Amino acid sequence: MYIADWDTFAEQAEALYRSDPLRVRYVMKYRHCDGKAVLKVTDDKTALQYKTDQIADVKRIEKLNLLFFTLMAQGSEAEVPPVEQSEASAAQVFETTQKPQQSGQAKKGQKRRKG
Repeated sequence: MYIADWDTFAEQAEALYRSDPLRVRYVMKYRHCDGKAVLKVTDDKTALQYKTDQIADVKRIEKLNLLFFTLMAQGSEAEVPPVEQSEASAAQVFETTQKPQQSGQAKKGQKRRKG
C-alpha cells in the first residue's frame, strides 16, 4: 500500500524493521525518465511504499537510509535519533559508527617496504 505522508511512512517502516529485522527488506528505486523515486519496506506480509517526485524529499530519504544503516550495523535495539532530527546530529551518529583509519606512515626508525 502506498503511504502519502512521509512521517507516517518513516515511523511505520522503522517499526516494521524493529519487529523482525531478519525478514524485512528495504528497496529504493529511481526512474530517471519519470523523475520518481519509490521506497519499499516489506516483510512479505506487510508492504509499505512511498512514491515521490520532489527534490525536497532527497534529504528525508538520506536520513531514512542512515537510520536503516545504523539499525543494520548496531542491531534493532540500538538507540538512534528520530528521522526528523537535524543533519548535524545525524552526521554525528554516522561518525560514531565508523572505525578509525590507521595511518599509512612507517614507524620512526623503520623503512617502508615497496610493493
